[in-house]
Amino acid sequence: MKKNNFILSLFLFCGLFFSCNKVSVQWVVSTPEFSWKSQSADSIEFIKGNTFDTEVDVLNPKQTVEGFGTCFNELGWTSLSVLSEADREAVMKELFEPRTGANFTVCRMPVGANDFSRNWYSYNETGGDFEMKNFSIDNDKETLVPFIRNALKYNPDLKIWASPWSPPTWMKYNKHYACCPSSSFFDEAYHNDIKPEQYGREGTNMFIQEDAYFKAYALYFSKFIKAYRDENISIAMVMPQNEFNSCQPFPSCTWLSSGLNRFVGEYLGPAMKELGVELMFGTMERPTPAMVDTLLQDPKSSKYITGVGFQWAGKKAVAAIHEKYPDMKIYQTEQECGNGANDWRLCCSSWELMKHFFNNGTNVYDYWNTSLEEGGMSRWGWRQNSLVTVNRANKTCKFTYEYYLLKHLSHYVLPGAQRLATSGTFSNLLVFRNTDNSYVLMMHNDKDTEIKPSVKIGEYAISAVLKPNSFNTIVIAKN
Repeated sequence: MKKNNFILSLFLFCGLFFSCNKVSVQWVVSTPEFSWKSQSADSIEFIKGNTFDTEVDVLNPKQTVEGFGTCFNELGWTSLSVLSEADREAVMKELFEPRTGANFTVCRMPVGANDFSRNWYSYNETGGDFEMKNFSIDNDKETLVPFIRNALKYNPDLKIWASPWSPPTWMKYNKHYACCPSSSFFDEAYHNDIKPEQYGREGTNMFIQEDAYFKAYALYFSKFIKAYRDENISIAMVMPQNEFNSCQPFPSCTWLSSGLNRFVGEYLGPAMKELGVELMFGTMERPTPAMVDTLLQDPKSSKYITGVGFQWAGKKAVAAIHEKYPDMKIYQTEQECGNGANDWRLCCSSWELMKHFFNNGTNVYDYWNTSLEEGGMSRWGWRQNSLVTVNRANKTCKFTYEYYLLKHLSHYVLPGAQRLATSGTFSNLLVFRNTDNSYVLMMHNDKDTEIKPSVKIGEYAISAVLKPNSFNTIVIAKN
């Protein structure tokens, strides 16, 4: 590795200072006023000197990036279906065709209903059907299956992983998809019908803790994998439960770590191994590493788990888990959802989230809602952000600030890239090196005035004037 870095640095040094080998530079900028605008590379200065605002460590690369992605939700497809076929295909091409736009490579989907489904549903609501004779994905054939097939048309190598929000209701103690009633946080017009005697709470197992139910639920996962294979859709990985600590007014199911440990170690793990499907633990939405340790330290569960997925408050547990298990794969499973405004302020907050996850070892970064109608209202009254917003009346769409934020990395940071650590007074950046030895620098100027940071990479350095309130991606590659 040191030899390769020396050779690369030598070529770059020669190209910049002695013109013995040229270097190509790309620069793209987004601000509140415009998105994804190319800047002239001529305005980037290649400088000499001994003092720089930031120095990149090219000799000790960090984690390898597997990719970026989004989630296939039902309301994503119903919103895109408002558009003409030509407009919808243009959106899908921009999202999924390699090297065209967002370049998504790793995407998520639900197992049954989630909070952005059209309504409550599971794949088998026949109580006591432990053999899953009445299992069916007919509901998904109306939405999720065509959504995913459309994406696969542009990227046949797209990796898809899945997690449930709720098991079938008859497998739960409360016999309801939800755990709690709607609160003032949600629009009261979208209430659910849960009864007081059905309320659950965090810190309990809502899934029935009996062997017959565990066995049937593992079979439910297997049937799901096989049913999608019959649709020519391969599910590469599963996680056992979305936000297993959260009691929600939409489809949800709380578990104790001990309950998930038993399910994973004795039932789900063996079932997925038999099908050749990867299993990760998650999604983890609490700042408590011990909840993850329960499974990673268990001799049965740990042999099946290849990584951990974190979202929301789980971000506070990422650093500890990465430090303790440095070879464990980490997914950022759901970027925080926003409030439907899709404004610049929340875009900047999402950048801080991205920095945190990547600086703490994340290998995959997934967004949440791909597309929603304007306002971003869920079936259960929660307004959220999305990459694309659709105007139903005009049958038009637009990409949001957060789409371009994600594209600033996902378009250029390719699978196999490695993150590079930085040090210095300017820290509002992320740096990666692709397998072709090109460097990707993403920098944010969060000030209302221009700044001109200098960044040293190996034997050379650059400096550029960054516009106020701007995201900047600079790519340096040897021709």
